[in-house]
Amino acid sequence: MTAPPWRDEYLVFGSPCIGEEERREVLACIDSRWLGAGPRVHRLESEFKDYVGAGQAVAVNSGTAALHLALLELGLPAGSEVITSAMTFCATANAIVHAGLVPVFADCDRRTLNIDLADAERRVTGRTRAIVPVHFAGRPCDMRAVMRLAGRHRLRVVEDCAHAIEATFEGRHVGTFGDFGCFSFYVTKNVTTVEGGMVVCDDARRADRIRVLASNGLSRDAWRRASSGAYVHYDVLEPGFKYNLTDIAASFGIHQLARIEGAHARRRELWDFYRSELDGLPLCLPADPEPGTRHALHLYTCLVDDRSTRVSRDAVLSGLHDLKIGSGVHYRALHLQSYYRDTFGYRPGDRPNAEFVGDRTFSIPLSPSVTDEDARDVVRAARLLLS
Repeated sequence: MTAPPWRDEYLVFGSPCIGEEERREVLACIDSRWLGAGPRVHRLESEFKDYVGAGQAVAVNSGTAALHLALLELGLPAGSEVITSAMTFCATANAIVHAGLVPVFADCDRRTLNIDLADAERRVTGRTRAIVPVHFAGRPCDMRAVMRLAGRHRLRVVEDCAHAIEATFEGRHVGTFGDFGCFSFYVTKNVTTVEGGMVVCDDARRADRIRVLASNGLSRDAWRRASSGAYVHYDVLEPGFKYNLTDIAASFGIHQLARIEGAHARRRELWDFYRSELDGLPLCLPADPEPGTRHALHLYTCLVDDRSTRVSRDAVLSGLHDLKIGSGVHYRALHLQSYYRDTFGYRPGDRPNAEFVGDRTFSIPLSPSVTDEDARDVVRAARLLLS
């Protein structure tokens, strides 16, 4: 190790910023005795729909559930191919598999880390039915190009917006271009309900079916039955899933969403500080946002420049940990993870950009809960490890 740690407390990567408003709302929810899906979930759906400019929003218990339900609602034939990025969390591809479909990994762009659309188009076959672009780290994909590609090949589009709540492309929120937009409210995300997610679309019929699927296939959930004025029996319309969000979880989300712009501004301050202070180290720093876009600034991902240093990415991860600085890896190339490699026959070299990134990338703390002193500690640690 380069030096003994000077911090007293470990800087947790992705630690959420929880305020007094959330504390009060959780207690009010407990006092109301309605803890499951109810009025607070409905409020979060309504406010989130308005924030992103979607016609419909359905809250669920994870971003993975959001993707799964969106893919099921497309009604694609079993075994259809769905193209997505090899540089993403496994949940993206897992949801495709759970929907009875086949993930096909396109390479990523080495500069933006978003899906390489030229490579994606090369992978379209007669079995391809959909594409799932991932707005990596909060950087919007070129949705004009995505929709052109989808139009040429008659593909459905499900946007993976797990990192990208605040992101816009040409003034329009991501998640509102394709058939569905799927968001995550996991504990590290820019808005958290601890665990949770949201599906948005413009088709009320589709949103209604997703709501049914998320509630075990019931025609009415408990809140709608209880608030109808008289007891209404439910009917099981189809075998659904237990994917609904709870009011306890929504108690966090409604206040997180209310503060989202202030939190984004704080992320921008941290982003600019890292950009300035890490310049000159043997790192490839995140590319600037493209003109006409708004980056959600969810992750600050660096690549170790192994042309300029002998320090490996894993040595950096270990060194940061020893110095009480949390970090993350977003991500190792997904096509080389054991299940996807063994099931679909991928091999090293198949997606070279994703493999290049996956061997070198690490993310540093960017949460609004990171103080100025914390950020200086991150920079000090990086300089010690890489200078």
